[in-house]
Amino acid sequence: MIAPSRLGLYNAAMIKHATQSLESYCASNGLRLTPPRMSAYRIVQGAKKPVTAYDVLELMGKTLKNPKPPTAYRALDFLVEHGFIHRIESLNAYVLCDVNHHHSGSQFMICDSCGKVEEVHLCSLPKGLQDKVDQEKFFLHHWNLELHGVCRKCGHENKASQD
Repeated sequence: MIAPSRLGLYNAAMIKHATQSLESYCASNGLRLTPPRMSAYRIVQGAKKPVTAYDVLELMGKTLKNPKPPTAYRALDFLVEHGFIHRIESLNAYVLCDVNHHHSGSQFMICDSCGKVEEVHLCSLPKGLQDKVDQEKFFLHHWNLELHGVCRKCGHENKASQD
């Protein structure tokens, strides 16, 4: 089950600011911020770890009447499309964008031990990859880089248990 609050990672002011940014963005771009979209955003925002669409659907049921899978997927797709959340492809799950801006690529360090996901802020494609894209005359729409390993905390815990 998903933790009801992410206040340990984000304080109330940060959460309020992020929600206001979503509301402002939608208003200024003529987009509807529907109850399912806001519900999905708050669920992803409040999660301590990446959440799946079915996690979102389950929790949506607490605030919306009988939501169906397409409702959750459409809400999540909208939030991804507009840069407020990211999809972690290898986990088939979603996390809040912690930069609050649009970028063409996403990068994550994923701890395979505790499940923590940290967004890395490389807003442009690394030079070697960009050179290859240019060389192949490939028209890049977006990119996603996921690094799997063990976070510092889990690495220290594993080392301590081996000593």
